Parts: sequence; C-alpha cells; structure tokens
Amino acid sequence: MAPAAASSSSAATRRVGGIILLLLAALAGTSSAQLSTGFYSNSCPGVHDAVKSVLQSAIAREQRMGASILRLFFHDCFVQGCDASLLLDDTPSFQGEKMATPNNGSVRGFEVIDAIKSAVEKACPGVVSCADILAIAARDSVVILGGPNWDVKLGRRDSTTASLTGANNNIPPPTSGLSNLTSLFAAQGLSQKDMVALSGAHTIGQARCTNFRAHVYNDTDIDAAFARTRQSGCPRTSGSGDNNLAPLDLQTPTVFENNYYKNLACKKGLLHSDQELFNGGSTDSQVQSYVSSQSAFFADFVTGMIKMGDITPLTGSNGEIRKNCRRIN
Repeated sequence: MAPAAASSSSAATRRVGGIILLLLAALAGTSSAQLSTGFYSNSCPGVHDAVKSVLQSAIAREQRMGASILRLFFHDCFVQGCDASLLLDDTPSFQGEKMATPNNGSVRGFEVIDAIKSAVEKACPGVVSCADILAIAARDSVVILGGPNWDVKLGRRDSTTASLTGANNNIPPPTSGLSNLTSLFAAQGLSQKDMVALSGAHTIGQARCTNFRAHVYNDTDIDAAFARTRQSGCPRTSGSGDNNLAPLDLQTPTVFENNYYKNLACKKGLLHSDQELFNGGSTDSQVQSYVSSQSAFFADFVTGMIKMGDITPLTGSNGEIRKNCRRIN
C-alpha cells in the first residue's frame, strides 16, 4: 500500500503545483494588462508634448473643439471600451460606429485626432495607439479650457472591430430619464456618483436642436424664459433647424467649471437628460454639492475620467497599434 500512497501523494503534489502555476500565469496576465501612467516613458517620452502642441493649436482656432474631443472619448469608451473603435471609417466591407444615431452629425474632431497621430508618428513611429492618443487629448482638452489635470493611464491598443449596435444601445440618449442614465453608466462599471460628475463635461460644448427640441417645447421641468430663448433658435417642427446649435452651458460654454450644475439648479439644463440630474431625485444633493464647491466637482470628475478610461482596454498582444486611426492596418 505504501507505494500506492506515495504515488497518490505525488499526483496530488503535481496537481497543486499545476494550479499554482495557472494562478501565477493568470496574475501575470492581469498585471501585464494593467494600464500605467508611465507606459511610454522610454518608448515615446515626447508623446504628451506632441499631443498637446497640436491640440492647443486646434482649440485656439475653435474653442468648441475641446468639447468635441472630450465627447469623442466618452462615445468611444461606452462601446467596446476605450479602444478607438469610434475612429474607424466605414468601408464597403467594414461597418464602423460613426453612423450610429448618437454619433451621426454629433461627434466631430476626427481631423484633429488625425493631425495628432501624424505628429506622434513623427516622434515615435508605430508605438502609440490611437486609443491612448484620444485619452491624452481628452485630458488636455479639459486642462486647456480651465479644468482639472490628472495623470492619464496608458497602454491601450487599438481595436480591429467596431459595433454599430453597441453605439446605438450603450451611449445615453439626450431623452434619458435618471433611471436609464444610471443603468447605462452602471453597465460600464460607473456609479451614479461617477455619472453625475462625468455629466459635468457638458459645462463645455454645444448641442444640436434635434437633441433638445422636445425638452424646450414639451417639458415642464425647465425655466420658461430659458425655454423661450432656446426655442428662438430651434423651430418646433422636426426637420427644420435640426442642426442649429446652442451652448450646453448658457454662461461659459468654452470654460470648464461648475456653471453647468448652477444652471441645473435654476432649471436651465439644455438637454432633458441634463435636467434629470436635478429634478427631485436621488442625485439632487450631489448636484447641489457641485454648485457649492467647484473643487469637489473637479475631484470627482477626475476620478470618473480615470475609471472610464479603464473600461475594458485592449492590452498586451490584443488589438494593434494603428498606423492610421481611421482604418485597420
């Protein structure tokens, strides 16, 4: 019996050893998949300067562009994670995300990302992903327009796929109620607190008439004088003036601060989904806290942006480093 027992013991030892190796391999894989702020410290130390230089020039030409780049990052991360899938153009054999309802006629700034990619490629060819360029550019857009700074975690790779369905279903529409907003953010691993803080991105930029028409004509949770002002540039009839623009923040649409929340507290949110954050519900107190403290908003916004940037990135050998952000290699 002794030899059999020894054999059994040896087999058990091998099984335990195998399990340990598998666990170590899994941990190593997890470790390698983590993003880091110093990812390009050796391979492309000039990446931040290259991104900022091009972006500063673009925003100097058109201050709205900062908000547009920030929106690109949001709309990209909510579909397949932050993988630059939104940047891919449609081709006869490939369907991208640009023609999805939340994106078509709304997202813009692709030519700026192209220019940044060209500058980065000159500095260090084939090293920096379009996904990381977009993450850095989103941060820099906020900073250039007066908002908070943070260290961007990097190491993402670019997707070779896109999801039109995901873009249509995952990105919160401007007609969303608080429950739907909360659910769509939760699906991305973002809390209701993150949602309210990240919605503060609407302190910059503009929206099209087609996205706020119903709110300014039909809703009762809106300041009457403000509604009339917005109606003047947005005809009631659908199809008429659909692309007419209005600032998301009535006061300072090119400065990143907390006026967005002050507007909500006065029933002057441009989108139905904006005003839902301050409409007698569970998020009213958080909005009020940001009205009182811009620093609290900035701190929570940074936390939310870092969390959003962590949504299912492609790392390691997954995906690719695109040579052109608009198409797969």
